[in-house]
Amino acid sequence: MNARKTNVLPGLGLSLGFTLLYLSLIVLIPLSATFVKSATMTWPKFWETVTSARVLASYRLSFGMSALAALVNGVFGFLVAWVLVRYKFPGKKLADAFVDLPFALPTAVAGIALTAVYSKNGWIGSLLEPHGIKIAFTPLGVLVAMIFIGLPFVVRTVQPVLEDLDRDIEEAAASLGANRWQTITRVVLPAIGPALLTGVALSFARAVGEYGSVVFISGNMPMKTEITPLLIITKLEQYDYAGATAIAVVMLMLSFALLFLINALQAWNARR
Repeated sequence: MNARKTNVLPGLGLSLGFTLLYLSLIVLIPLSATFVKSATMTWPKFWETVTSARVLASYRLSFGMSALAALVNGVFGFLVAWVLVRYKFPGKKLADAFVDLPFALPTAVAGIALTAVYSKNGWIGSLLEPHGIKIAFTPLGVLVAMIFIGLPFVVRTVQPVLEDLDRDIEEAAASLGANRWQTITRVVLPAIGPALLTGVALSFARAVGEYGSVVFISGNMPMKTEITPLLIITKLEQYDYAGATAIAVVMLMLSFALLFLINALQAWNARR
């Protein structure tokens, strides 16, 4: 007689109930409230709010720099993960711990630190200033801050996949005459592709909504270095709740569309 199998976790019904309750309280209800509040505006007023010149400039900065930061993190995050997995060197554990620093560091502290380092009187900014390169209080400063807070997402997503990737596959490719570039592009990257895309998507999503670490180094100049989350905060301070939620709805829709596209690319890559 077979013994009845027991599960540590509760059954499907109870687990599904807790899951839906959690998602409703934390995600669905707040997002629904955003759409409901923005619906109090008339369509002409909504369109005027979300397409004003200042708001459009903030969209271009936030989404443009977020996409660029995600691409940069995709390249260098892969390299960092590769070094941490494939090589042994003094201070490896310390370097591995530093990767998680943006997770633990308060965003305001990160923003102040980046501003101090990259300003014209900072350690790095003072070296770049004579060459006409300005980072703090420019769109380039926004990019630096977004790269800083997004890098761990790529590293921590790719790292476990690289650890599980059998090195014998790389050695077999080399024995068949593949050079290093061919091994990376035809053996390694296809294996870690879905994880790398996930890390890039997470990095992008974090950068789009980032406020604390960007607001200090950006300078917050309207039409130049003003990010969209700052505009939302500004409207909230002016008690324009409908206008703030209208801009938030546009950010949500654009973010969902881009994340959907990335997930579609992942599904397509998995079927190949």
